[in-house]
Amino acid sequence: MRFKAAMIVVLFFLLGLSMASSSIQVQPWGKIDNQQVKLYTLKNDKGQEVDVLNYGATIRAIRTQDKHGKLEDVVLGFDNIEGYLGKDNAYFGATVGRVANRIGNGEFHLDNVDYVVSRNIGNDTLHGGFKGWNSKIWESVVRNNSLVMTLLSDDNDEGFPGAVIATAIFKLTNKGELVIEMKACTTKATPINLTNHSYFNLAGQGTNSAELYKHSIMINANSWTVTNADSIPTGEIRSVEKSIMDLRKSTTIGDVIDKVPGGGYDYNYCLPKNNDKTLEEIFVASVIHPGSGRTLDVYSNQPGVQFYTANHLPDYNTTGIIGKNGARYFKHGALCLETQNYPDAVNHDNFPNSIVRPGDIYHHIVTYKFGVEI
Repeated sequence: MRFKAAMIVVLFFLLGLSMASSSIQVQPWGKIDNQQVKLYTLKNDKGQEVDVLNYGATIRAIRTQDKHGKLEDVVLGFDNIEGYLGKDNAYFGATVGRVANRIGNGEFHLDNVDYVVSRNIGNDTLHGGFKGWNSKIWESVVRNNSLVMTLLSDDNDEGFPGAVIATAIFKLTNKGELVIEMKACTTKATPINLTNHSYFNLAGQGTNSAELYKHSIMINANSWTVTNADSIPTGEIRSVEKSIMDLRKSTTIGDVIDKVPGGGYDYNYCLPKNNDKTLEEIFVASVIHPGSGRTLDVYSNQPGVQFYTANHLPDYNTTGIIGKNGARYFKHGALCLETQNYPDAVNHDNFPNSIVRPGDIYHHIVTYKFGVEI
């Protein structure tokens, strides 16, 4: 109770400092269990716009220009809250936690205690369990041209130890940068690994694999974490050298995707260590769609990035997922670049530490920079 009271104090503090912002607008977007769902729209001087829901701290839309100045939404999502509550929601745009990605066998050993957490994908845990942070209403407030969202996750939430306060801060700069800063603190030692799960297609959110295959991608990684058939890391960190995993040079996705084991990319890339302490973020990846000229550059302070090519969206011989404006989403219809710690890090001593202890602050920052190449 004292922890919950402390959260309320923090929120009132934020509210007291909040400032009206002409660059961030808010509107009601339905209700869940009598809780108000809100949609915030962030705008910048370049005419770019980002919609964020307080449900799951979810990016619903990103509208950015092509080389002819045409504005287009470049992330997958839904037209109403019912879509996000339905079975077809593949974590579109969500802030995922308490532990993003997978935990093998849904269990881990920490400080002489064995923990079993929600096993929501076979015998494993995916993206925080059955009701992860992506499916909860976050407290929200506009402050200093940023959107601040805060969530209290109770002790034993989905089986995880410790009550946690998490904050996700969204800011859209006039340089075309969508900056997301995620922080968390806890009352007990617990694993924390957050990510944003936006699905990008720079040709437009409804153009599917026909255009995704034309995208070129470069990932700043010399190695990756090898997984078993259930996408659980074995513990091996393998070089990308002379393999289909090598994306250090700009590569057209359509030229390689059919050669990737598992029907497409869904692997964690190990990013270089940041040895320049004056720089908080390092370059992660670059994506270009030649037809529109739209570009996406990603920067982060995290040790890994999950590159995912939407392999688990429905095949083309189905009705697909009905998304925004009646678009139907199919397999390979978008890509994700989820900055993160390595999957299942809590169970591998050779992976970066994922345990946050009382007094520590989990701090994750990622920048998605949108531009145009003429």
